[in-house]
Amino acid sequence: MVTLMKRCLYLSLQGFEDYKNPEHVYKLKKALYGLKQAPRQWYERLSEFLLSQGYNRGNSDKTLFIKMKREDIILVQVYVDDIIFGSTNEEMCEAFVKAMKSEFEMSMLGEMNFFLGLQVKQLKDRIFISQEKYYKELLKKFDMDQCKEINTPISTSCQLDQDFAGKSVDQSKYRGLIGSLLYLTASRPDIMFVVCLCARYQSDPKESHYNATKRILKYLQGTKNVGL
Repeated sequence: MVTLMKRCLYLSLQGFEDYKNPEHVYKLKKALYGLKQAPRQWYERLSEFLLSQGYNRGNSDKTLFIKMKREDIILVQVYVDDIIFGSTNEEMCEAFVKAMKSEFEMSMLGEMNFFLGLQVKQLKDRIFISQEKYYKELLKKFDMDQCKEINTPISTSCQLDQDFAGKSVDQSKYRGLIGSLLYLTASRPDIMFVVCLCARYQSDPKESHYNATKRILKYLQGTKNVGL
């Protein structure tokens, strides 16, 4: 079952300010911000609060919190000190914001347009997610911004193997390209198969493997507006 989120919004933590003593500086007994354990301490504090509010932690993604109310649902995704959330019910969004602001110093940034490299367009009947800006940067980085367009990410006759007799290519460059393409699969499941296929040969990439990845870039050149 697919449920349409009415709105996807964005919360962010504010820096601490003492409005009664704006010119004063606090001497900390122990600094937490910037330390390795800071994200863990913050997550534990936040998750404890959300669980007390009736949210359930996701099974596969522990930074995802879910709450059901009859036929409605609200999803809360935490990324360090940024939080995105969406619900099928406007009142559940308002209740979440009110609860968070009563417990933490937070600012409401409104509807989400851009988050972790994802471009988000919120329309009346749907939410469209893409990585068009990232595509363009990736094509330019690997000198493929002027390449010809291809309709499919892999040829039906393509049979990739280890290609022991093939000519080796720059391993770091190949791995960098594979890593960039794997990041794109967040909004482009259509390239998942071929990217994972090419990722098998990162230990000793050959020209045949690199040509297969270049074909993916040519496919992206003609499908920049594709997303979820």
